[in-house]
Amino acid sequence: MHSIAVAGHICLDIAPLLSDQARIDPGSLVEVGPLTVTLGGSVANTGGALTSLGMNVFPYATIGDDELGRLLTEKLTEEGFSAPQLSVSPRLATSYSLVIEKEGVDRTFWHHTGANAEFTGAAVDSAQHPLLHIGYPPLLPGLLENNGDTLRHLFARARAAGVTTSLDLAVVDPDSPVGSLDWEAILHSIFGQTDIATPSLDDLTSALGIYQEYSPEGVEALAEQLITQGVAIVAISAGQHGLHLRTASEKRLREGGAVLAALPDSWADRSITVAPLPVDHPVTTNGAGDASTAGLLFGLSRGATPEQAAELAVTCSAVAMNAARPTPQTVSQLSPALASVFYDQGRKERQ
Repeated sequence: MHSIAVAGHICLDIAPLLSDQARIDPGSLVEVGPLTVTLGGSVANTGGALTSLGMNVFPYATIGDDELGRLLTEKLTEEGFSAPQLSVSPRLATSYSLVIEKEGVDRTFWHHTGANAEFTGAAVDSAQHPLLHIGYPPLLPGLLENNGDTLRHLFARARAAGVTTSLDLAVVDPDSPVGSLDWEAILHSIFGQTDIATPSLDDLTSALGIYQEYSPEGVEALAEQLITQGVAIVAISAGQHGLHLRTASEKRLREGGAVLAALPDSWADRSITVAPLPVDHPVTTNGAGDASTAGLLFGLSRGATPEQAAELAVTCSAVAMNAARPTPQTVSQLSPALASVFYDQGRKERQ
């Protein structure tokens, strides 16, 4: 079984249970439900889903020297992460998000970047793992200086060691400090060293500063743009429209580090779209995109076919929307055909 280094953005998600009457009304006392405090951010969400699927995950991130940082460290250990490598900032607080989410309404985040601003990846020992995943660079300003040179060098160093690199984006807020950066130049620089990219459609369009309603042709054009810029495997999630998977040539895949070099020829030059699984009564959308990324990365690490990996991605997303963890059991319940990804490959590894 492959191990994976998951690095980048981490925080605590603080979510009050809200009723329809919840509101911001100065001077008033508004009754809300109980509070939940959970791990959040790409490291915790994608890494946690990978851990639940059965992968050995090594997290790298930066936290503050404060009570939230100690709580975050305890939660990482409780949830089975291997040897968390957490740098501690002496001056910035641990990142957190207030998750404002009413039933049936998409969530809103009130977010404090905090110590994530100091994350540069300098402590990431990527050569020890076949796969390095970086999440949410728009929330990691330390990676973005000089049009993303810090992140590009991190990935270049990993790829020189034979490591497969993976990148997930986040929506770029035009009013935030990073909103004025030249994101077209940043992405062009980063994608040249990225083997796997798993952005949402909103991530890409916000970074590129374009407004684009969903269309199959439009998503395919964006995926092709990333392939042209050097990415080997592109998976663009588009909510109710599903997941679009686009892959590069066989030659590019075999240059994609330990994980991609082992893929069968059937992965080359593919373009497929997989519809989302129906979720009748979604509990949350928080972490659904990260779970999709985890499903794709797990499928790749297990030698799954493109169809299996894409189906695993959308199934993990559906499990997350039911506020559950994507385990072999919960995934197989929703998509019984995926059981072979977990069990048949496991038998092969033991032989």
